Amino acid sequence: MDTENIIKLSQAVCAALTDEDDGLKRDILAHTGNRWSLGVIHILGIAGQLRHAEIARRLKGVTQRMLTHTLRHLERDGLIERYDYQEKLPRVEYALTAQGQELLVNMFPLWTWILDHAETFRAARAKFDDAGKAI
Repeated sequence: MDTENIIKLSQAVCAALTDEDDGLKRDILAHTGNRWSLGVIHILGIAGQLRHAEIARRLKGVTQRMLTHTLRHLERDGLIERYDYQEKLPRVEYALTAQGQELLVNMFPLWTWILDHAETFRAARAKFDDAGKAI
């Protein structure tokens, strides 16, 4: 797709968004685009239904508070489901919804694009950082 068609498509999509849709778009991108949400979606996509503690073990560096916050946002947005087994010793598990699986599948092209251009990103960062040292 050439630049002119990309601009036209972008303008058409933006024009079709109501203020409410634009806010929703921003919220969803903010929630799903952060490192913890992407990690949770990826882990549940690979491993299937898991308990909170198992997700935490697989998601290096996340705090319990941040994981709980992330899971709640993903559940609110309909990307994961929370299964509470109502047992005496609490047992709660999380799994991707169909919409969460669709998000995961749609992230693959972006992740692949990033990996395909990793050296270009590294070179651009090095050039920028070197230019900053000269100032």
